Amino acid sequence: MPADDSTTALRRDRLRSRIRELDADAALITNLINVRYLTGFTGSNAALIVGADPADDLFSTDGRYVEQSKAQVPDVPLLIGRASAQAVAAEVGQRLGTIAYETHSVSVDVAEALQDAAPAARLVSLGAAVEGLRAIKDDEEIALLRQAAHIADQALTELIEAGGIIPGRSERDIAIDLDFRMLRLGAEEVSFETIVATGPNSAIPHHRPGERVLESGDLGKIDFGATYRGYHSDMTRTYGVGSIADWQREIYEAVASAQRAGAQALRIGRTGKEVDTVSRDIIADAGYGETFAHSLGHGVGLEVHEAPNLSQLSETKLEDRVCVTVEPGVYLAGRGGVRIEDTLVLREDAEADGATRTDLLTMTSKDLVIL
Repeated sequence: MPADDSTTALRRDRLRSRIRELDADAALITNLINVRYLTGFTGSNAALIVGADPADDLFSTDGRYVEQSKAQVPDVPLLIGRASAQAVAAEVGQRLGTIAYETHSVSVDVAEALQDAAPAARLVSLGAAVEGLRAIKDDEEIALLRQAAHIADQALTELIEAGGIIPGRSERDIAIDLDFRMLRLGAEEVSFETIVATGPNSAIPHHRPGERVLESGDLGKIDFGATYRGYHSDMTRTYGVGSIADWQREIYEAVASAQRAGAQALRIGRTGKEVDTVSRDIIADAGYGETFAHSLGHGVGLEVHEAPNLSQLSETKLEDRVCVTVEPGVYLAGRGGVRIEDTLVLREDAEADGATRTDLLTMTSKDLVIL
C-alpha cells in the first residue's frame, strides 16, 4: 500500500517551502522514487508538478496506469502523456514562469526536451530538495522500516536454525536460501543483491556470492536486506565457522568495538564526519585503519542508500528521525574480513531535555557466534 493522501499532501506542502525559497513557481519531479514519496504512485512512468500554489499541482503518467493513478493519486489532477515529464512541462510552461527541476537525475537530452516543451519557462535547479525531505522519516515510514528489518532478522534466524550456514554449502546456495526466506516472510523483494562472502572472500567488501564452499575455520560475512512496501532494511553479520584463529577473533572484536561506539555516537546535531571519526579511530588504534576503506554508514528508506551519509566527507548535521546504518569493517586481503552493520533511527527524547535516543531496528545478536 502507498502512503495515504493526507501524508503525501503534507510532503508536497513541505516541498513548497523550498520552491518559494528558489523564487520558482513550481517544481518538476521526475525521479520515480521522489514521485512515489510525494504521491504514493508505484508505476514505472510518471512525472509530477508541485506548484508553489497547490492549485498548480499536476500528475502525469501514460495510459497503462490510468486506473492505478486514480487509486494511488486521487488528490492530484491527472494528465495522460507517454513522455510524462515533457507533457506536464508543456501543460504548465505557458503560465508558470520559473520551473525548478531535478538536474541531478535528468540527462542533458531530457533537459533540452523539457526546455523545448516549455520554451517560455525559465528552468532552474531544484537540487536534492526531495531527497532532503526524505531523510526525515515520519511515523509510518519508521514502522515500515522496522517491519522490513524484522523480516530480515527472522529470515536469518530461520536460516541458522535450519543449519543453512554449515561447511559444504556454497556462498550462492546460502544467499538463495536467505533470499527465499525473506520473500516467504513477506518481503516484496530483496533490498539489494545479498552478499555472502566466505573465507578469503570475506575480505572483499562487496563480494558477489559464488561457488566457493564454506569451510571450517572461515569467517562468513552476510550483508542483506528485505524490502517491505517500498522501504528497505540493511544488516551485516559475520560468523565464525568451526574453529577460528586468534587473528579472526581480534579483528572481530575491533570491528564490534567500533560498531558499538559509532552507534553510541549518533547524536542529533553531530555531523556525519564526526560520527564516522569515532568508529574509524578505534579501528585505526587497533592497527587496521588502512583496511577500513568505505564510509561508516548511510541513510535508509525508499532507497537502500540515501541521505544522510556518515563519512569523512559529510558535514551534514544529523536530525531528528533520520534512519542510518553503522557498519565499520576490517578487510585483510587474501585472509578474511569482518563487517558488522545495524540500522538505527535517531529520535529526540523529549523526556530527557531533548537528548538523542537511538532506536535499533536490526535486532539479530552481534556477539561472535561460531556455527
